[in-house]
Amino acid sequence: MQFRNLKKQYEELKPKIDQALGEVLRESNYISGRQVEELEKELAAYVGVKHCVTCANGTDALTLALMVWGIKEGDAVFVPDFTFFSSAETAAYAGAVPVFTDILEDTFNMDPDSLERAIEAVLKEGKLVPKVIVTVDLFGLPADYEKIRRIAKRYGLYILEDAAQGFGGVYHGKRAGSFGDIATTSFFPAKPLGCYGDGGAVFTDSDEWAEMLRSLRVHGKGSDKYDNVRIGLNSRLDTLQAAVLQVKLEAFQDYELTYTDQRAGKYTEGLKDCVKVPVIPEGFASGWAQYSILLKDKKEREQVQTYLKEHDVPSMIYYRRGMHQQTAFRDCCLYGETFPVTADVCERVLSLPLSPYLTEEEQQKVIRLVREIVTGNGEQPA
Repeated sequence: MQFRNLKKQYEELKPKIDQALGEVLRESNYISGRQVEELEKELAAYVGVKHCVTCANGTDALTLALMVWGIKEGDAVFVPDFTFFSSAETAAYAGAVPVFTDILEDTFNMDPDSLERAIEAVLKEGKLVPKVIVTVDLFGLPADYEKIRRIAKRYGLYILEDAAQGFGGVYHGKRAGSFGDIATTSFFPAKPLGCYGDGGAVFTDSDEWAEMLRSLRVHGKGSDKYDNVRIGLNSRLDTLQAAVLQVKLEAFQDYELTYTDQRAGKYTEGLKDCVKVPVIPEGFASGWAQYSILLKDKKEREQVQTYLKEHDVPSMIYYRRGMHQQTAFRDCCLYGETFPVTADVCERVLSLPLSPYLTEEEQQKVIRLVREIVTGNGEQPA
């Protein structure tokens, strides 16, 4: 059994993917080929924004966004404590200080109350200038943008939406990637929409920011290829990856997201009486980057993961520690926050196999095994 079955996906999409790759090879335009611009238009239309600017990976996408806003030393960037390292790493790389916030147990996303406490603490100290809130649409579910937008407006902060896991998620009729002043995503192979290597994208409605992003991703070039008007990066999406993503985006829209949502629903129905299952608030829909349950404690999680492994079922722990526990951030000021929810979740969270290509037989096996070890009974309630 595969955790996210990319092999089966390729088998299903093989004729179209092989044809798309063959066209790139015949045209021999491997950098900035026509497929890149086509993909950007398709992605912008799907997300519902004016501009999509692709780049080399999701981390570069975050970096490019912060570069557009001129984030630098002395700035504070607010990041949820429970996320992947790059959500905070990019702020530190720019010279800014990542300031961590706790999360909500039900959604795994940023706790708006913790965010506001952190902003007030930074302002009270007076050493840093609050600039950006990095919201993370973790495991596929958009953050609470109604509350976070009010906070951002109150304090005059940008919202940078990290939708690396959120692609396909929905919040009150709008899609992930459209909620931030700038939003980013990743096309890492295991993401909801993934390529066959690294890739990323930045989304915005701002013409000015989009123009700057296109410059920054290619060494800060100006109107002439060899006139560099600012310091930038070398961060382009390869044409081969764009061609793959065009095929996968079509499948994602046509059936993959629907099938994944159905399988997530079956997990919830089969496990809701014995473990804490993901909560999808009213008006939200998840892109289901992961299906993550919460066990009673660390001991029970170890028992479940071991039992699954003994029966050839993969599982993953996202994440074992919070950002404030990372060695690289050990000297960061925590501004009075203690992150009790993050600390608890890190001990209990476990992600189960999920993809549009997970068979009913495979899924029933996972459900049965989890129930066997948690309840001592593999039977589902009537």
